[in-house]
Amino acid sequence: MNNLQIPSAPVVSISSTKPIEIYAFIDPLCSSCFDLQPILRKLQVEYEQYFTLRLVLSTKLSNLNLLCKNESINDDDFTHSSLPSIAIKAAELQGKRVGMRFLQKLQEQLFLDTKSVATYSSLISIAEQAQLDIQEFKSDIYSNEAKRAFQCDLYISREMNVNESPSIVFFNEHIEDEGLKITGLYSYKVYEKVLAEMLDMELFPQDPPTLDELFLRYQSLSTNEIASIYGVTKYAAECELKKRMLLQQLERIPLVDTNHWRLKTYSQENNNTHRMSSLMSR
Repeated sequence: MNNLQIPSAPVVSISSTKPIEIYAFIDPLCSSCFDLQPILRKLQVEYEQYFTLRLVLSTKLSNLNLLCKNESINDDDFTHSSLPSIAIKAAELQGKRVGMRFLQKLQEQLFLDTKSVATYSSLISIAEQAQLDIQEFKSDIYSNEAKRAFQCDLYISREMNVNESPSIVFFNEHIEDEGLKITGLYSYKVYEKVLAEMLDMELFPQDPPTLDELFLRYQSLSTNEIASIYGVTKYAAECELKKRMLLQQLERIPLVDTNHWRLKTYSQENNNTHRMSSLMSR
C-alpha cells in the first residue's frame, strides 16, 4: 500500500549547501525501483539546484537469494546473494557518478536486456560497459570498504524504518525537523509538490540541457522521458530520436509501451556537431 508518513527516527543531518536532501531507497533488482528512475532524473534536470540526492540500497536478501538460485553458474564463475549490491558499492568507490552509471547499466541488463546480473562475470561485463577501471573494480568488489558501504545502507534503511522499495525521504536544512517519507511509486507531480512544500516556496525549473548533454549524463532514456523533460509530444520526441539512430548515435530497444534509447560511443566531434533541434527547447 502506497502511503505518506513521517520517519520515526531520522538519523542524518544536512551537510550540503542545498536546502533539501533526498534519500531514495531502492532495491536494484526491483522493477518498481527501475520505474522510479525517470522521476528522479526529471527532478534532477528541473530542480537539482534545490537538493542533493543520495541512493540507498535497501535490498531484500530474499530477492537476491531467489535470483541466484535461478541462475545457471559456470564452473569458472560464482555468485552470492549480496554480490550485485556489493558490486554497486564497489563501483561507487570510483565516484558517485560512476556508481550511478554502473547501477543504471545493471538495471538495463536486468530489465531491458533480460540478462543475468547475479554472477561475478556478468558484473565484470557491466563494469566494462559502464567504463569503470576494471582492475580497481575487481579489487574493490572484494574489499571491506564495499561491504561496509552496503551494510551502512542497510543500517540507514533500518534506522529510518524503511521496509519497502522504492521509498523516498525528504529532509530540509533544519536538523531539528523530521523528514517526510513517501513509500511506493507516485506520479512526478507528487514528488514535485512535496519538494515545494518542504522548501515552502515556489519552484523555478531550470532549462533542460541539450539532448547530447542529457544522454552523456544518463546514457539511456525512453521516448516518454524525453517528451516529458522537453515538453514535446511523444511523436516529436520519437522523430528526433530516430534521426539520431540513423546517425549511429543511439540504439533503440523496443518495449511494450515505449522505446528505450541507449547512447552509442561516438566521437567528441559528433557530440559537438549534432545538437538538439529547437523543437526540444523551452
